[in-house]
Amino acid sequence: MTTPLARRIAHTLILTLAMCGASAAHAQQAIRIGELNSYKTQPAFLGPYRMGMELAVEQVNAAGGINGRPLALIIRDDNSNPGDAVRTAEELVTREKVDLLTGTFLSNIGLAVADFARHRKVFFLASEPLTDKIVWEQGNRYTFRLRTSTYMQVAMLIPEAVKLNRKRWAIVYPNYEYGQSAVATFKTLLKEAQPDVEFVAEQATPLGRIDAGNVVQALADAKPDALFNVLFASDLAKFVRAAKQRHFLDGLPAVSLLSGEPEYLDPLGRETPEGWVVTGYPWYAIDTPEHKAFLDAYQARYNDYPRLGTVIGYSTIVSLAEGLRKAGSTDPEALIEAFRGLEVVTPFGPITYRPQDHQSTMGAYLGRLAVQDGKGVMTDIRYVDGATVQPDDAQVQAWRPADAR
Repeated sequence: MTTPLARRIAHTLILTLAMCGASAAHAQQAIRIGELNSYKTQPAFLGPYRMGMELAVEQVNAAGGINGRPLALIIRDDNSNPGDAVRTAEELVTREKVDLLTGTFLSNIGLAVADFARHRKVFFLASEPLTDKIVWEQGNRYTFRLRTSTYMQVAMLIPEAVKLNRKRWAIVYPNYEYGQSAVATFKTLLKEAQPDVEFVAEQATPLGRIDAGNVVQALADAKPDALFNVLFASDLAKFVRAAKQRHFLDGLPAVSLLSGEPEYLDPLGRETPEGWVVTGYPWYAIDTPEHKAFLDAYQARYNDYPRLGTVIGYSTIVSLAEGLRKAGSTDPEALIEAFRGLEVVTPFGPITYRPQDHQSTMGAYLGRLAVQDGKGVMTDIRYVDGATVQPDDAQVQAWRPADAR
């Protein structure tokens, strides 16, 4: 026969075991990362990007996760449409119960999701969109950005453009936020450095639907003596092919955003425009401990070489993991405080998320295009630290809304 004391002891033991079980279950509850991107329309960049994210998640979870909690990626496609992106973000937050948001590729999509994050008070790490507005004119306290912005990459190219000592510039770019932002910055910074410069021709093309022959002819008719290119992906390949057929690029120096990234350089092959000064990712020529560790792990996992998208996807997850560890929580306000000044080691080396505008100091590689063994490569490479190509703090404060600080 059980005594009242024995029954009380047994009851207390059952409650204690239940509480311990609940604590263990909570400790193992995954941190859900909602990721949305333009996978269907930008597979060259975002296929490798996803592989980079997955590698980083595997590494974090193999090391015990974040305070015992594994990371889980909940991935959705945004259909390259701002409206669809916002609806997808809402679904991730309300139906999938994600703890935070990340991703986006196209700049207009990134801006739409950043505005959603502001209204819904959800933490958002924009991994890839390049527009300056996402951290400056339309910046908000809930949004941080990893990738080197258009301003930063253009600022890297300006000294090279000035060295060319050319007066008559032609410009070609995709006609949406990224291209418009890059061109506006290029014109401003080049005019400041070389006041007598002229912009004699400008072609803004619909993304993914360039009429390459007519674009090249319009540029050629203006007789420029230098070119600034902002095209990428299939638009870049079509433009280069049409330009070479018409001998437009013969003897014409150029500076170009993104053209050294394997995603866009590899398809050019023998048609690679030699001599262009570009930003990119020469994975085969980077000899740093951080990059070697990343490269070895990626090749062991996938038996392939990384693209720039791989580095961005990997660094996105590494950044989130470090921010979550520092915050000790998934609360948006705790994450904001953790990310301000957060230091992260990426395949490109250490970066910091700047408190003044939520922009990381990730840099980019600069070099010249060449053809070797029938393939496009970057030569004469050097890494430019993103911290060295930013406007001063007073200018950032003037651009960024007061309620974003």
